[in-house]
Amino acid sequence: MILGASLLTARGVPAVGEFELRTCMAMLMMDRLGGGGSFTELQALDFTRGHVEMGHDGPAHLAISARRPLLRGLGVYHGKRGWGVSVEFDVRHGPVTLFGVIQRRDGSFTLLTAEGRTGEGPLPRIGNTTSRVDLGCDPGEWVDAWSASGIAHHWALGTGPRAADVRAVADLMGLEYVHLTV
Repeated sequence: MILGASLLTARGVPAVGEFELRTCMAMLMMDRLGGGGSFTELQALDFTRGHVEMGHDGPAHLAISARRPLLRGLGVYHGKRGWGVSVEFDVRHGPVTLFGVIQRRDGSFTLLTAEGRTGEGPLPRIGNTTSRVDLGCDPGEWVDAWSASGIAHHWALGTGPRAADVRAVADLMGLEYVHLTV
């Protein structure tokens, strides 16, 4: 499933895991804005190096990989029963945009972004699309603020500074827009 979904996502047809349709919308919009858009969640905080590790076991947007993706066989599949093949890589190093779609109690949507930078460093070999994202502040403070926004636990991670583009989309669609800075 993850390999097929990753191949589709790289071709501009976002496919998500865990039936996360809001994230599918964010991935599609990020792709159309030229940033790719890989299915992402929090994985770990590195307080020593000052970054947040983000990724997922897929679907990955193969076109934004920093290097050739690796297929890794998993005996435990993302903490769930079963096994399979997952796609392992990190997003191309440099500026990145995190983009999520929040659904409010009244059913309205809010577009949420944050910008940071991905870079080199050791990554766990667990079959995930893990990237080390420096958001220019304390990782714990950033995670607290990001979580307090109302975002679900998945979002799109794309390359390049795209927050201004997402804001323009929000304005055109009449949606609330939030850009997170800490």
